[in-house]
Amino acid sequence: MSNGNGHNAFSKTVSAISSSIRETDIAGWYKERAALGVIFAELGTADKTSILTALRAKVTAALQSSLRAEDLSHVRISFHCFPDEWNDHDTGLPPTTTLYPDLAQRDEARKVSYGIKQAIDALGSSMALIILSPIFLAIAVAIKLSSPGPILFRQKRIGQYGVPFTCLKFRSMHAVNDSQIHKEYVTRFIAGSVDAGVSDTDDKVVYKLTADPRVTRVGRLLRKTSLDELPQLLNVLLGEMSLVGPRPPIPYELEAYDIWHRRRLLEVKPGITGLWQVNGRSRLRFDDMVRLDLKYAQAWSLGLDLKILLRTPRAVFSGDGAH
Repeated sequence: MSNGNGHNAFSKTVSAISSSIRETDIAGWYKERAALGVIFAELGTADKTSILTALRAKVTAALQSSLRAEDLSHVRISFHCFPDEWNDHDTGLPPTTTLYPDLAQRDEARKVSYGIKQAIDALGSSMALIILSPIFLAIAVAIKLSSPGPILFRQKRIGQYGVPFTCLKFRSMHAVNDSQIHKEYVTRFIAGSVDAGVSDTDDKVVYKLTADPRVTRVGRLLRKTSLDELPQLLNVLLGEMSLVGPRPPIPYELEAYDIWHRRRLLEVKPGITGLWQVNGRSRLRFDDMVRLDLKYAQAWSLGLDLKILLRTPRAVFSGDGAH
């Protein structure tokens, strides 16, 4: 709802919504005087389309009977069904204005700043690729000499709004390996069921496997220093990632997400480094990682990006929490 319609329009909107809900439903402000949320519980076993059609008709009719046409034009209605089912054709992520109408308003307010961020990403990644080219060459030679296979590892990742892209990394594993071991571990880690003491020698649960048999000797060094992430500068240059932002998940990680975890994919573009990477890196629990991602998105500014970028080299070269 627009904030410019006055107290009377807000009161009528609240009254109209109140007349549309049952005793078992829950209503309240999602964002004070801007977004009103209603949880319609116990909807039965009808198909999703029928439910949404009936609810939309009911709520729309109530609003039309209470509001003037001018006021009604400022009201946006959106519905989302829970739980979602994930599949290969639908990420399950709604458009930004569907489930999270506040995001569209915030993005509009930050439009100029986001444009500057994109320019910094393009310029920064270009310069970094040129300056670091000798390191790229040295790593490429080391990978080729240490194990057979390609220099780069290409992996499908999920970007902002659930859009998939191919993430690039220096190959740190043997060319032939089974991803099942990582999938099983990450699923348990996201669910919070990884036992501390099993994952790490100092009783801290970590995001990556600490003794992954698939990793080569050169790969261990690359992972320890996060140098395996350098090719993602190409992803930044292509506009698929940012220098700073949340870590882009693998599709099978997304399947294990809780509903609230998914918001990290809507807030901002994924990045090479981020708030949780410089605050313990792989030593944080998953829920804490997501909270830091959401905190970053809500408090985002060009200054915050600069602070994170300046803290990243220390986090990388200390190797703390990296595996």
